[in-house]
Amino acid sequence: MKHIIAVIVDNKPGVLARVAGLFSRRAYNIDSLAVGPTETKDISRITLVVHGNDDIVEQISKQLNKLPDVKKVLDLTQTECISREMLLIKVRATAKTRREIYTLAHAFRAKVIDIAGESMVIEVTGDTEKINGLETLLEKYGIHAVVRTGKIALARGKK
Repeated sequence: MKHIIAVIVDNKPGVLARVAGLFSRRAYNIDSLAVGPTETKDISRITLVVHGNDDIVEQISKQLNKLPDVKKVLDLTQTECISREMLLIKVRATAKTRREIYTLAHAFRAKVIDIAGESMVIEVTGDTEKINGLETLLEKYGIHAVVRTGKIALARGKK
């Protein structure tokens, strides 16, 4: 089962390396990882997506809590949360296919952010299924490059 883990940490050099090192030493794989500052400039949020059963995730959480710069560890999987990813995708686009690609992007509420002679770059934000769906439909045009963020998530409500 996939788990979304939010780790609230001090915004200091080396903290991400220590968190990632914990996973590496324990041979746990990280599916995605996103890091950014929070509303407090000296605190960052690391959002991880990992595979594992509840016991493994509980063990990971306990080990993360032992790290000196970790303030809080939250498993958002069982809570109501909002999660998003972002995709930038460069697609082959000819004069003939450009309108089709634009229409397809619009249907997914994506933005065309660059048009070049023979390509277009599209940006889309949403849940994993939405992003996978757009990427699958764009494959027939020819994909030149894909860049995808890790998942980010916040619990709903006052939590």
